[in-house]
Amino acid sequence: MKLAGWLVTLGLVTGPTQVYNFDSSSLGKPPSGWIMTMTNNGPPAKWRIVKDGTAPSRPYVLEQASRAPYDSRFPLAILDKAPITDGVVSVMLKPVSGKADEAGGLVWRYRGPNDYYLVRANSAENNIAVYKVENGVRTPLPVKGKSPGTYAVKYRVPAGEWSTLKVDFRGRLFSIYVNHRRVLQVQDSTFSNSGKVGLWTRAGSVTHFDDFRVGER
Repeated sequence: MKLAGWLVTLGLVTGPTQVYNFDSSSLGKPPSGWIMTMTNNGPPAKWRIVKDGTAPSRPYVLEQASRAPYDSRFPLAILDKAPITDGVVSVMLKPVSGKADEAGGLVWRYRGPNDYYLVRANSAENNIAVYKVENGVRTPLPVKGKSPGTYAVKYRVPAGEWSTLKVDFRGRLFSIYVNHRRVLQVQDSTFSNSGKVGLWTRAGSVTHFDDFRVGER
């Protein structure tokens, strides 16, 4: 972990951004300071530190390596820090493999493994979508400004390559960015209080993560 510079000039956060690049973690083990858990049933998730020569900050990344193909099984890695209500969270992610999905995502306002918001980038479908998970049930949130029933936007998420995924959440408005370009917004007030932040995958997705950034408003 290291302390990044101030982003006030960009209007993003009101304090310093914390960056977690996993390079001081132990190879082959989950990183300390994170909660490894899962939404719904299925074989345990397998979060571990691995080497990746393509990593944005070499040599280590966080990998979710389990391949259980259950659609409602969501492995989670939650940063065990004080909860926040409004903020900006981003990560570099690389889809590695998967059968039904090749997906990775960000979690915010996490209250427990069955209640949180998430945005996921799916390489198999080349789209971005935002969901709420409430009582373990994942529900897509409609895209603001689009026709009714639009729950995702098309965006290329290349497998085997790194992309930046970011959520800027304040109040009930959530703005999603991919590679520093805003691609969609949604609004929801189900979870209005503070919660933890973290990472997400689905089913048999094997995904690499690096440079997880958290800034509180």
